Amino acid sequence: MTKSAKTFYLLHGDDTYSLEQEVTALRAKMGDELNTSDFDGESASAPEVLNAVCSYPFLADKRLVIVKGMLAHITRKGAGETGKKAVETLADALPTLPDWARLVFVERQLLSDSNRFVKLAKELPNGYEKAFTAPKDATGWILKQAKEDYGVEIHPAAAVALAAVTQHDLRRADNELVKLASYAEGRAITEDDVSLLTPYVVEARVFDMVDAMAAGRAETALNTLHQLLNEQDEDPFRLYGMILRQFRLLLLSREYLAGGGSPRDMAAALGIKPFEADKLARLGRGFTVEQLEGVYRTLADTDLRMKTGRIEPALALDLLVAGLAK
Repeated sequence: MTKSAKTFYLLHGDDTYSLEQEVTALRAKMGDELNTSDFDGESASAPEVLNAVCSYPFLADKRLVIVKGMLAHITRKGAGETGKKAVETLADALPTLPDWARLVFVERQLLSDSNRFVKLAKELPNGYEKAFTAPKDATGWILKQAKEDYGVEIHPAAAVALAAVTQHDLRRADNELVKLASYAEGRAITEDDVSLLTPYVVEARVFDMVDAMAAGRAETALNTLHQLLNEQDEDPFRLYGMILRQFRLLLLSREYLAGGGSPRDMAAALGIKPFEADKLARLGRGFTVEQLEGVYRTLADTDLRMKTGRIEPALALDLLVAGLAK
């Protein structure tokens, strides 16, 4: 029995790197320039998209139409009658698309299993659905990507450092790997390479510094501060802002957990990434709420002294870190 041709595809998820790789592969496999069209789903209409994909291909056997962002847009809350009409138009047309049609919906977010188009793509014989979910910890992906795509080894500690600063954004991690592989020139990529070439690493270094402060490791905390100021030429005011943010989130996380909140739900409650919430929950165990409130008052005083010129910014940070690490 001949299988039905897949005439519409739904690709969705927050792993935009893998998602775009899939779209590129489909374009290479199924399309040619004369018979390929791209639409912005937030501005194109459903009839316009259907007319394009149902038009008979020119000197080819397939017509490829790629639509980005349409399904989330027309099924969102507040889409109104316009959205409802677009949903019905597409839902009625998808089961009967011509054999030459290849309609690809691309959504840069994970759609719910209850979404009407997710159901259609899974249930209809001519539909295809694939979800792309970014890993919570990209360390394993980075180790594999470095070896398989760029033919270079990366030390596990370096992969952990890169994953910490790029989090679940695999595209950003891949962009950094390109630079690191070129810089390493065949040798293994080290943690020092990541620190040197990856601008996002400053955030992770600040977290490590606050971690050392919480544990009373003043020397380690000060060494990290001096590396950031001297070796990476970081602006003292920017560093201060990052330290302030870290302690503000620590205070909020401690208050949330002390109030009976669940560690599992903390990321959503505070509007932060799950990876960051896990780190804050661990680090917060080194402080009481009262201590963090005291730290916050110290930070506010330091801010005032720096902005009024009563103390030189680098010296202020030195005294701040040394004082909080006691």
